Amino acid sequence: MSRPGPKIPPLSVTDAQWAVLEGWLRRRTTAQALAQRSRIVLECAKGHSIMEVSRRLRIAPDTVRTWRRRFIERGLDGLCDEPRPGVPRKITDADVERVIVKTLEETPKNATHWSTRSMAAATGMSQSTISRIWRAFALAPHRSQTFKLSTDPLFIDKVRDVVGLYLDPPEKALVLCVDEKSQIQALDRSQPVLPMMPGVPERRSHDYLRAGTTTLFAAREVATGKVIGSPHRRHRAAEFKKFLSKLDKEVPADLQVHLILDNYATHKTPDIKRWLLARKRWLLARPRFHLHLPTRSSTRSPPTADESLTQITRPGGAEADLDPLCELI
Repeated sequence: MSRPGPKIPPLSVTDAQWAVLEGWLRRRTTAQALAQRSRIVLECAKGHSIMEVSRRLRIAPDTVRTWRRRFIERGLDGLCDEPRPGVPRKITDADVERVIVKTLEETPKNATHWSTRSMAAATGMSQSTISRIWRAFALAPHRSQTFKLSTDPLFIDKVRDVVGLYLDPPEKALVLCVDEKSQIQALDRSQPVLPMMPGVPERRSHDYLRAGTTTLFAAREVATGKVIGSPHRRHRAAEFKKFLSKLDKEVPADLQVHLILDNYATHKTPDIKRWLLARKRWLLARPRFHLHLPTRSSTRSPPTADESLTQITRPGGAEADLDPLCELI
């Protein structure tokens, strides 16, 4: 006569647990292992025996017993994987600190900056470990940026003037950022461009025909991003005056025009000043164009006559990098 097996404890599932288990089964993102454990619990809750559930799901009876017991002991949490210790950590906090300090405070011999290979050789770690440490602390020894500080004592006030024009322009005024790009090569392909076809991209010949160079004068409206451009063959004050005349025609006459420019010599010639003076006379001594230029030095005041003629405001520092927005190539 065979001995009876151990008594199996009953398994009961609440309505809330039943809803969660069915939700795990319906969800497409649920892991297959968790979905299988949910099916085991639901089948056992319906009154099926361990052998019946094993045959239905085509799994080993011991697997059914394990997850049935885990659910009885800990509920839904018992169906999740327990944390595993994994491989012991080889890189300690002291090792990480040593790499960071060495990166920030030292430089390698016969080199300007550290690389993953040189740092790995100096610390005895792998390149991948050095890369992970640098990435975690946002360190990039191979990258560098430049900066220049202005020596102009009025630099802050002048920057505020320019920034104020961008952020809060005057009423009935238009703020334009003006720049020119010279030596633009005018090129043309030696053969017509072959159009794109299914499976074949657009194709063009590798050689080209030179047609000289051109200069592009452009003004970008800060508020809307609209660009007014004009190409010219040369880069002189005469061409700049033609570009100003184009701006004078295209900008509505009731608007004041504030131009933010660099300190190029063609922007300050006597011919340009006479042109600005003529626009001032047309508007009954009220200047229409306001030029904002960076100056090389603030120790010498500009001539009073020039100020009265052009109403030039100089809001940049000695080396202020205004980064004109209208440089088009």
